[in-house]
Amino acid sequence: MSQNEIFLLAMLLVFVLPYLIWRIGRTDDFAPLVVVQILCGIVLGPGVAGQYFPEFYQTIFQPSVMRALDGIAIWAVMLFVMLAGIELNLSGVWAHRRESCITAGLALGMPLLTGALAGLLLLSMPGWRGAYARDWQFVVGIGMACAVTALPILILLMEKLGILRLEFGQRILRYASLDDVLIWGVLAVILMDWNRIGRQAIFLLGFALAARMYRSLIVRLNEKDRYATILIWLLLCSFGADWSGLHFMVGAFLSGTVLEAEWFSRSKLDLFREHVLMVLMPVFFLNTGLKTSWAIGGGLVFVAAGILLLAAMSGKFAGVSLAGKILGWRPGETSAIAWLLQTKALIMIIFSNVLLEKGIISSATFTALLLMAIASTMLTVPAVRPLLSRLRILPPQTPAQLGMFPQAGHDIPSEGRKRQVEEY
Repeated sequence: MSQNEIFLLAMLLVFVLPYLIWRIGRTDDFAPLVVVQILCGIVLGPGVAGQYFPEFYQTIFQPSVMRALDGIAIWAVMLFVMLAGIELNLSGVWAHRRESCITAGLALGMPLLTGALAGLLLLSMPGWRGAYARDWQFVVGIGMACAVTALPILILLMEKLGILRLEFGQRILRYASLDDVLIWGVLAVILMDWNRIGRQAIFLLGFALAARMYRSLIVRLNEKDRYATILIWLLLCSFGADWSGLHFMVGAFLSGTVLEAEWFSRSKLDLFREHVLMVLMPVFFLNTGLKTSWAIGGGLVFVAAGILLLAAMSGKFAGVSLAGKILGWRPGETSAIAWLLQTKALIMIIFSNVLLEKGIISSATFTALLLMAIASTMLTVPAVRPLLSRLRILPPQTPAQLGMFPQAGHDIPSEGRKRQVEEY
């Protein structure tokens, strides 16, 4: 077969296999399509397909094909992280700053602490720390991976549940938005290359000046031109961050944070995100699966994943429970908020990919973190749906929640939803 044919076969696997499993198996209530795609990536990776079907794996995922897939995956995840940055509503966080800071701080700080303790445990055993990591980088990296809340996936799950546009959903978005900023800030500290501190200072100063100029420019453009220029802005920021020694993903996130969601049509922005998820991100998931490793031993990797999941969830629930007591939440709210904020999936996988690329964690640790992220995300909807029903927050299911992706046309609350907002 020619290189083109092999590449197309690889792409066919990426898109066909997860979709068939998701659609035929009707897994949406416990495993959304993105989770199925990640799981299929693991199956197609060296830990499963490479071990049991080596000829198939080496034929399809040969180096030339992987280089092509790598390029698509990099572009996909850059777009996705930029859109996550645009979703941040920092003005909303500021308007409710006491509540947001207490909740976000505790929801991030407690799992960071419990995750760091799990990192110390892994550090005491060989094979988990990356080749280029200092002890503190590994421990803090593991801690932050346990503390991550995946804002884009959280948005998808809340839209599926029908609570995204309700006040309860907006509160959770404020907490997750503030955590997202802190997550990328901690990642920048972990990756700080003190030998290249001058370059990083130049990048941050240049970014601040360029962001101010770009913000004044983009408001003068029509919406079509805004979409064209944000791609150029994304590439410039990502290149600058990577040149400075920070990861290009930090630059991609920063490029989105200086943009206001109000500058774009909400329906078009949602559609843009959905198209990235549908057309490009499956390739990133495949690359993620191809980085899994069972070198330390499959059993130990699953044990490590269980320890990390316990650390992440116990820390998240402890932090949110403490916030609920301080802020006087009504009974039941604490558990619902904690379950939603422990959603990880994409952002934690992206975060862990960066740690793996920089040699902070080993491939075995990456695999354990990946399994932990999948488990935490799969638990969210089944656990939180009955809680929302008891709190009388969950609205009736809409046709949009039954499709592959949430539809942007269902933003306006029904009379039932309006009553629920007023009751809340």
